Amino acid sequence: MSHELWFSTPAPDWFEALPIGNGHLGGMVFGRIADERIALNLDDVWSGDGPRTLRVPDGPAVLADVRRLLLEDGDRKAATERTRALQGPLVESYQPLGDLLITTAEAEVADYRRSLDLRTGIAAIDYTQGGVRYRRESYVSTPDQVLVWTVAADVPGSVDLSAALTSVHPVEASVVDSRTIAITGRAPSDLTIEYRDSPDPIRYEDGRGIGFGVVLRAFADGGTLTTGPDGHTVEGADSVTLVLAAASSFQGWSVPPGRKLPLPDAVRLVDAVAPDKLLQRHLDDHTALYDRAGLTLGPAVDLPTDERVRAVGAGGNDPDLAGLVFAFGRYLLMASSRPGTQAANLQGIWNAERRPMWASDWTNNINTQMNYWLADVTGLRECFDPLTDLLEGLAESGRETARILYDAPGWVSHHNADLWRATWPVGDGGDDPVWATAATCGVWLSAHLMEHHRFHPDEAWLRDRAYPILAGAAEFVLAMLVEDGDGRLQFIPSTAPEHHFLLPSGEKASVDLTSTYDLWLIRELFANLSEAETALGLSSDLAARCAKAAERLPEIGLTADGRMLEWPTDWPPSEFDHRHQSHLYGLYPGNQIDPARTPEWAGGVRKSLELRTSGRPAGGWTSAWLIALYARLAEPQKAADVVRHYTSRLVAGNLLHRDGDIFQIDANFGLTGAIAELLIQSHTDVVRLLPALPAEWATGSYHGLRARGGLSFDVTWQDGQITAAVVRADRAGRFRVALGATAEPVEVELVAGDRRHVV
Repeated sequence: MSHELWFSTPAPDWFEALPIGNGHLGGMVFGRIADERIALNLDDVWSGDGPRTLRVPDGPAVLADVRRLLLEDGDRKAATERTRALQGPLVESYQPLGDLLITTAEAEVADYRRSLDLRTGIAAIDYTQGGVRYRRESYVSTPDQVLVWTVAADVPGSVDLSAALTSVHPVEASVVDSRTIAITGRAPSDLTIEYRDSPDPIRYEDGRGIGFGVVLRAFADGGTLTTGPDGHTVEGADSVTLVLAAASSFQGWSVPPGRKLPLPDAVRLVDAVAPDKLLQRHLDDHTALYDRAGLTLGPAVDLPTDERVRAVGAGGNDPDLAGLVFAFGRYLLMASSRPGTQAANLQGIWNAERRPMWASDWTNNINTQMNYWLADVTGLRECFDPLTDLLEGLAESGRETARILYDAPGWVSHHNADLWRATWPVGDGGDDPVWATAATCGVWLSAHLMEHHRFHPDEAWLRDRAYPILAGAAEFVLAMLVEDGDGRLQFIPSTAPEHHFLLPSGEKASVDLTSTYDLWLIRELFANLSEAETALGLSSDLAARCAKAAERLPEIGLTADGRMLEWPTDWPPSEFDHRHQSHLYGLYPGNQIDPARTPEWAGGVRKSLELRTSGRPAGGWTSAWLIALYARLAEPQKAADVVRHYTSRLVAGNLLHRDGDIFQIDANFGLTGAIAELLIQSHTDVVRLLPALPAEWATGSYHGLRARGGLSFDVTWQDGQITAAVVRADRAGRFRVALGATAEPVEVELVAGDRRHVV
């Protein structure tokens, strides 16, 4: 089992650097010798100066117009354009924090090795210079909330360096004490999102915006340490440890940030550390979480990771690299989503640009959700917590949005969200409704709460945290359903995320009666609410109303040539190979389609995928979704082809998703979740082990992969056949387990704490 990425050269750019983090504080380690750079981020440093007010004076009237245009006039183009009047401000953007710069003398280097040990969370650089062997290590500690950088030499007195802090934001440097330097500054108070033109896109205003403070304390073993406004200088030391802490003035999404710069908070963090205990405290925390699950595919390969990526691109077969991709996704979620932090955004927590692509925000029509596909199935229960926190904020903010725009109860969240919990359609009237008009994104997000409970049954959590969010989403959906001329209940306005259809006139439109995507989500929401109430012993009028409404929803149909309908009318799609697979949601991540139970729908998915994949190659997160869909269809070779395509074309040498100069971490997270789907499935009443095992993964093993119901499995296989399978139970129950893609299930009765050999 591979746990290490390694390279024979430093990172040529930010995209190839090695990510470290603890969910709150993140760094990208370049691995340069004479001029090392660690690019820094803090999860709550964003642009903006607090929550904004949604000013749409006539939302209900606009909604009435849209409904009339669709139900009475049948004018999809006019309905699409009319929804622009529901748009509020654009979202704010996630920001870089600064850089830690470490400078040493220029000299020839030999035996260079740059690595990231996923199991320990340590990025290391080993090299020889002037006959001296050096080792540098970097990690971010969760227990101590600091970034740690160390260098040691095998010859005493050989460490000479300078260290400084900089930022792309205006900052002031200061000396805190004889071992500690600092910078303080503010993020932009106003910023124009990257896809909008502006003569002054990045604006700073005194006293406004999120303030930050970064401190760097140096510990030198031997030699001399000099500290001044320009940084630290160390001469003749045996080793050096740098400890970096950061804090922001963010005080919560619903209030403006604090006006005082938070330097004292950062100083308190470095004051609290015990340098001799930092490493062990970090290792104890990190390895305990990482070791819960793991995957071994084929023999281990000890070659530089970038060489392995290129070899797969040239047609090579490297199952161990797929296993490393799987492990890397788990590592990245551990590094960007921990209890008490913000949820992982479009780039996790790593961003170098003040105007990053798509604001590096939370994009809630697939990307945020995909970030968390892997959390429960791969044993990272705690890493899910920030998503629950995000949903609670969106639900609170979204109540006001539902009232202003739709005069509806409950809560709503649309396509984009930011630190300030924006929940409205964004764009101020200037964004395309094809993504902005997406009123069921909160419904999709709420489904993750029910899934989390299925993997980790917890009635108290379900009652106190998940159920109120599910109920609020259901209240909103019920209020939005209106009767059409046939007596069916339609959710209006509705879209298929980011995909236009073509009208007979040749014009593009995107708003229609209830799309297939929205139907899957609404059906699932109503079923989730009923399941939650059953688990909690409730029987509410709300659930009864949902059950009645479910009977009046439109049917989900197929096109004349057998594909799943995307819109209620079989409109020609504007892109037959569109990247979103939203109309296939019922297969994955939903569970309403199953080849055995609903073969006609499963056939519709297959026909749809034939068309969708017949054009341009898939992108990063698109690949993840395709793998999961093929896993549910029990088509492992098609899934394996996508894994190979992704690994060879859509990652940088360090395995981070990269498509040109675009980085989206949802692809990394989604790949891990999708690979797990090839190895274990539990979305029906059967837990199926190795349901879609690719032929090139003929030999392997995994441990700690989880199934719904509170189960954990360790499985070993040889020549595609399971040779050992062990199940552990968190709680008592009777379960059905199938060994392989087609085997009949066997019943297993377990009590809490049981460890049972199934094979």
